[in-house]
Amino acid sequence: MGYKVKIESYFSAAHRLRGYHGKCENLHGHNWKVEISIISDRLDKAGMVLDFKKIKAMLNGVLNDLDHQELNKIAYFKKYNPTSELIAEYIFTKCSRKLKSPLVLESTSVWETPNSCAVYYKTLDDK
Repeated sequence: MGYKVKIESYFSAAHRLRGYHGKCENLHGHNWKVEISIISDRLDKAGMVLDFKKIKAMLNGVLNDLDHQELNKIAYFKKYNPTSELIAEYIFTKCSRKLKSPLVLESTSVWETPNSCAVYYKTLDDK
């Protein structure tokens, strides 16, 4: 038993996929939608998992580093291909470092189009 809160935010960026044969190997952009989901087995004194304003500020702090950038030029994506899956993992890692127990970042979803989404999530085996 527990609680879950989710928020959405957006950023715009360009990328090109390395090792991909097709139009997406060329530089192109997206208006990305990002959703994060935080879970907890208990609430704070105010009866919340975490104030939505704090969650939005945390996520937007991470997205500000991506917004209006060519993702391939960001250090992490010089090493890793800027696919939706790896962008979701990048955001997950950055946000999860900012949360303290009992809060757990359950998942990060990244849409490059309204109907195409990649999700990075915490599994039951993860500690």
